[in-house]
Amino acid sequence: MNIKRLSILIVAASLAVGIGAQSGDYSMFGYGILNDNASSSQRQMGGVGYATNNSRNINVMNPASYASIDSLTFLFDMGIDLTAIWQKENGKTAKNFGGGLDYITMEVPLSKRFGASMGLVPYSSVGYSFGSSIDNGVQTRSGSGGLNQVYLGFSAKTFKGLSLGFNISYLFGTNLAESYAVSNDGETALFQKTIQVRDFHLQVGAQYTVNLNKKSNVTLGAVYSPKKTLLGNTWATKSKMNDDGSFTDVDTLSYVSLNRNFDLPHSFGAGLAYNYDKRLTAAVDFTYQLWSDVKYMPIVLATDTQFADRWKIAAGAEYQPAIRGSWPRRLVYRAGFFYEGDYIKFGDNQVKSYGASFGFGFPTANGKSIVNLGLEYRHRSAGDKYLKEDFLNITLGFKINEMWFWQNKIR
Repeated sequence: MNIKRLSILIVAASLAVGIGAQSGDYSMFGYGILNDNASSSQRQMGGVGYATNNSRNINVMNPASYASIDSLTFLFDMGIDLTAIWQKENGKTAKNFGGGLDYITMEVPLSKRFGASMGLVPYSSVGYSFGSSIDNGVQTRSGSGGLNQVYLGFSAKTFKGLSLGFNISYLFGTNLAESYAVSNDGETALFQKTIQVRDFHLQVGAQYTVNLNKKSNVTLGAVYSPKKTLLGNTWATKSKMNDDGSFTDVDTLSYVSLNRNFDLPHSFGAGLAYNYDKRLTAAVDFTYQLWSDVKYMPIVLATDTQFADRWKIAAGAEYQPAIRGSWPRRLVYRAGFFYEGDYIKFGDNQVKSYGASFGFGFPTANGKSIVNLGLEYRHRSAGDKYLKEDFLNITLGFKINEMWFWQNKIR
């Protein structure tokens, strides 16, 4: 690894600290808006990935895919997300913007049958801000943070057509919810709720590929993460604003260990992908998470909501006219859509999301590295009586593909 390449990785890793995105007001509930580890190219295909694998892309959605990497190749992928949100409730509209670094991933071959990957990917994100009237005053609420995963994954081709893999992640992050209550007589109180997570997380995956003929094949993919209780702490405090704007008289209203009180659910994913001549890929995925079975202890400032089992259907396709040849013929075209029932519900009203996306892969001069640029629309709501959110996301990915393990022969 030369100095130039190492510098790129160090700079990219440093950017990952302290950068977040606007996630919408529904992110105030639970752990925030969940992420399925999709890269920029996968988001352009509706977020599919359980059954896709090739030597040119990093697929964190299913760790069994790592063994598909070329034995001479090093892959590095970094994604950036820019978001515009339009919100509508009770005849009122608002607009917000956000963005930042989405993920950093790397993948290397260990041998012809083994591959490994590592990186930083989000598990959930929180980002909201709004105000409302209360008895004898006004209240403003805001939230920030999210949970992140530093992961290390391995994959092996066990026998013809079958690959197995796993990701072990260190799950960390802090969700902060703040509420300012200003009375009509000018007194201001600040309520804060903090959830701090420090724990490990496991995901296992499998892929089985059947060759239909010399140019086409079908792959079945599946992933699973077991239910677990979280390690960490959560607490709520109340403080009073002084005349100079500072806050004093901090009272701890509650302090609770996450262990045995807060869980992550059993998570299942399955997918089917069709590949033709390494130029056309079409895939469909289904995700199911048993959130109705987890513990999430309400503490001060918690809103009365319920958890529901989360499900998601996604489908997408990718087409590249030619692997080699002129630059226009090596452009990659992608499109996809999804429909999702979120893990939050109000009474019988489950939060639902749907969306569509498309994008392009622009190859570099050497034909291996690529810049992925996409546009994604999504709508989120719990019904006509609740807040409606429309998102327009610009996804930008930089994928470096180099033959770092090629040894030149001297003759």
